[in-house]
Amino acid sequence: MAEYETPYQALATFEDDETDEAPSHDRDFMIHVVPESTRWNHIENLDDFFARVYNYHQRGGFGCMVIEDILQLIQFLFVVLFSIFLIDCVDYDVLFANIKYNGTHKVTIPEAVIPLDQCVQRFSFGIIVCMLVAFAFWVFRTLKVIYNVFKYTEIRSFYNNALKITPVELANLTWHEIQRRLLEVQKEQQMCIHKQELSELDIYHRILRFKNYMIAMVNKSVIPVKFKMPFVGQYAFLSTGLKYNLDIILFWGPWSPFENNWKLKEEYKHKHRREYLSQFLSQRILWIGIANFILSPVIFLWQILYSFFRYAELIKRQPNVLGTRRWSNYARIYVRHLNELDHEFTARLNRGYEAANMYLDTFTSPLLIILAKYVAFFAGSIGAVLVVLTVIDEDVLAVEHIFTVLTISGLIVTGCRVLIPDEHLIYCPEILMRTILAHIHYMPDSWKGNAHRQNVRDEFSLLFQYKVAYLLEELFSPLITPFILCFSLRHQSLQIVDFFRNFTVDVAGVGDVCSFAQMDIKKHGNPQWVPNTEDEPSKENQSEGGKTELSLMHFHMTNPEWKLTGNRSMFVQNVKTQVQKELVSPSIMQGDGGLMTSRLPGMSLGMLPSVNTTGLGLGYNSLASSITMQSAMFPGPISTLASGVQPRLRGGLSHIEGPLGGSGSGIFSSMQSSSGSISNTAPSSLSLRGNYDEGTIEMLSHDMSYSAIYLHDMQFRKAKGNNQYETLEDVRARSMWQRQDSNQPTVSTMPNIQEKSSEEESTEEVNTDKLFTSNLE
Repeated sequence: MAEYETPYQALATFEDDETDEAPSHDRDFMIHVVPESTRWNHIENLDDFFARVYNYHQRGGFGCMVIEDILQLIQFLFVVLFSIFLIDCVDYDVLFANIKYNGTHKVTIPEAVIPLDQCVQRFSFGIIVCMLVAFAFWVFRTLKVIYNVFKYTEIRSFYNNALKITPVELANLTWHEIQRRLLEVQKEQQMCIHKQELSELDIYHRILRFKNYMIAMVNKSVIPVKFKMPFVGQYAFLSTGLKYNLDIILFWGPWSPFENNWKLKEEYKHKHRREYLSQFLSQRILWIGIANFILSPVIFLWQILYSFFRYAELIKRQPNVLGTRRWSNYARIYVRHLNELDHEFTARLNRGYEAANMYLDTFTSPLLIILAKYVAFFAGSIGAVLVVLTVIDEDVLAVEHIFTVLTISGLIVTGCRVLIPDEHLIYCPEILMRTILAHIHYMPDSWKGNAHRQNVRDEFSLLFQYKVAYLLEELFSPLITPFILCFSLRHQSLQIVDFFRNFTVDVAGVGDVCSFAQMDIKKHGNPQWVPNTEDEPSKENQSEGGKTELSLMHFHMTNPEWKLTGNRSMFVQNVKTQVQKELVSPSIMQGDGGLMTSRLPGMSLGMLPSVNTTGLGLGYNSLASSITMQSAMFPGPISTLASGVQPRLRGGLSHIEGPLGGSGSGIFSSMQSSSGSISNTAPSSLSLRGNYDEGTIEMLSHDMSYSAIYLHDMQFRKAKGNNQYETLEDVRARSMWQRQDSNQPTVSTMPNIQEKSSEEESTEEVNTDKLFTSNLE
């Protein structure tokens, strides 16, 4: 009989030292040995698995993740115990010398500390309750960390055995490479048994399933994040605590609409249950809001302690840190693409940070500047005198509260300097706003041409807030979140139920996903954002602000191997075709095109030095200048393209977007292929193989920037009913704007100077002499 190779192997013969005969029932016993190659077959929860694979790569591997989790446990324990120690175990009368303790020597630290047994006896009922709550939370976190360590071990084994990636190689691989190997493992081991092959979009759907729902809900104004505040006006509030409660209510809580990570409950897919589900969801939101209200004192106390221990030393060392800005939590939802991973999104925000900071710095109040200068003078004078006296005699330091006065005066001077702008700078708000748009990709139509206005500045500050405002939001979030849940979100329960029913689709091998995340132009596209289209989806199905179109373009560039099909392929091809047509079409600004192209800001730095955008008119010249302006405003790696210096990449490659060699699939790439006017100094996806530097990789990000601004320009022209670009006079009317408090733009014009011949000048001199003589007479 022929022998077949099977995964079953016979046990070794049973041998005993005392007998030569083995039991008959143990002979020829077979066991099933699972080969390493089939270990990853049919993973039940692929959402969690792919998310852990992604986090393992982004967080630096097994060692970094375990150490970070353990240190977080120690940090929590330290904050609780140290706070209790400061409250009940320190004798402040002895520490502050309010009582005469010992006159022979200085008070030592042990003398100011209350013994442990006496300290425990001083614990109040409130301290004991807080300790019990903190201990229960710490035990829960500890169990979660232990569970996560086992999961980290599993993911490490997957990287080593399935992906063939060692810990040493991890930092030198992009996510695009990790994802490519994931797709190969799927073909070999069938991690998902519902599909033979997975696509890049399937992996993104698994990792970002709930994030895509949240982005789409905010885009369609289903989740309330903007509120009218007295004395403040419109304010966007989306604290970390509020986001955590939204995730519990909508996605993974016990009463959420989802049955598990990948399936929406069946009852939410039927219209006749909408009223009942709306009432049910409203009640659950109310109860969660009440639970937040009950726990708010404990959480609020924790926020105070955590914020103090985290930021007190930083503020003392760098007082101006509170005057810096950050992208708000609302902005991190509003400007995020569908199907955009965290490292891709963070890279976009970081590139737009400097331009956003400069834009808001253009708006100053002359009254505040005057007050800040004189207050800084008075506070600085007091501090300077105290410093000089301290240098003369150190006994000055023994004076009561002398350090307090020095610290406060320093903080006041630092705070005033934040309000005093650099008087030598002249800003161009329109160019800055276009530069910001090139990176964040989203902005309302009302901002175009009005970047100098105060109302646009106020709206933009909702996206780019002061860090002190963020700290106050997080600090008071435990007190505000219950009211938002009970009095705002609860009334949106019917819209939430309808959204899940209308915008959830079942994708084979993935499960239920948000239909907006499919980036279906025919279903969710906006005709104003789509060139040469006659299809118009219903208003209810259209995404707002070009979310579908820009998300599709971004995903296509980040994942060039992803196969475009149907209307998605048609949209991308139509955009590229229209760009190529405009490249060769006669310019509406024929006379000024060459001037604009040759004198674009930043061209001297080598940024896109040979891109011929004359045929695109001033509109496309302005989008080119808005991106190239950044290299002039923010000197950095970009300028090295012209200098010939090739700096090495700092750090690993784990946070780079898309393929390392570039996608070559965007509008800028289509401009290269159609016009052939890119010089050898401009990078292309073909010339990058094996040679990467910081300037080159930064240049690759501009492909999406061109696409975003081009689509915005196209949409703006369609919305205005005019298919022409703006004229040179329109740009000149608002191109340069110095510091002004007026809401009107300052128009800077050059006098029309004409050179005259010598005969004309002599004739004018004679006429002037005659006029002067007649006036004397």
